[in-house]
Amino acid sequence: MAMRKLLILLKPFDVYAPPHGASPQILHHLDSRRKVHLDTIKFCQTILQKKPVEWKAIERNDLSQPINDVDLVVTVGGDGTLLQASHFMDDRIPILGVNSDPTRNDEVERFSNEFDATRSTGHLCAATVENFEQVLNGILESQTVPSKLKRISISVNTRQLPTYALNDILVAHPCPAALSAFSFRIRKDGQPCSPLVICRSSGLRVSTAAGSTAAMHSAGGFLMPILSQDLQYMVREPISPGPLLNLMHGVIKHDQAMDITWSCREGVIYIDGYHVKYTIQDGDKIEISCRAPILKVFLPNQLLTSAL
Repeated sequence: MAMRKLLILLKPFDVYAPPHGASPQILHHLDSRRKVHLDTIKFCQTILQKKPVEWKAIERNDLSQPINDVDLVVTVGGDGTLLQASHFMDDRIPILGVNSDPTRNDEVERFSNEFDATRSTGHLCAATVENFEQVLNGILESQTVPSKLKRISISVNTRQLPTYALNDILVAHPCPAALSAFSFRIRKDGQPCSPLVICRSSGLRVSTAAGSTAAMHSAGGFLMPILSQDLQYMVREPISPGPLLNLMHGVIKHDQAMDITWSCREGVIYIDGYHVKYTIQDGDKIEISCRAPILKVFLPNQLLTSAL
């Protein structure tokens, strides 16, 4: 299919606003990041103006409706911008991430004793200013095809939530110091295929293969091949799990679902971070599976190589 209409989604500049009382070094670092991001936007727009396509650019915070009537979405920012765009996309339109401000290892090392100089990871971003035109040409000339990434589908009391998670979800009490009480079991074809697990903990995290490199990995989870169709789950800080310890961390296969019963007055389902969330209450039934529409993503070559 010929690419004729593109939507360019931009990370907003307010993310570079300095914290109160920031040191001169931090102020200089944030100003550098803002300038690099701006330069990347201008560079991408210059490249796009030379191509036989129609395009428009908007900030990601101005996105409020499902994305339709375009052939390609290009995000300029980092993984957060790509994740936010994914919440407004189905399985028809592919997406390309441009990392506008990649982390510089020498800079991180130089300031390691003063502040965190990490910039943007861009794990899912296939392009930077160094290769944007080359990657874009491959897409426009149909020489490059997108990968199909699994997402998480969530329903509460049989009501399907409208947002699908590309990275992960966290089901927990809204207060991080409070106890999360719930039970879960895994089901296949309508029949239980695991025992009922009753938990008191800090919550439950479920990740996709794409999200297994993020919070799940930081908590001790394992890395999954990027094209895996399964989900990974982990109970956070379980209290006295006893003989059920080996069930606190595991896999939900692509043909399975996890049924959760929430047992606290308050609860929240956080989707891909903290910006998108849905409240739950005592007795709510939650179903988690990978029966969500896939997302077509042009991935970095190194991710595809590691998936083989």
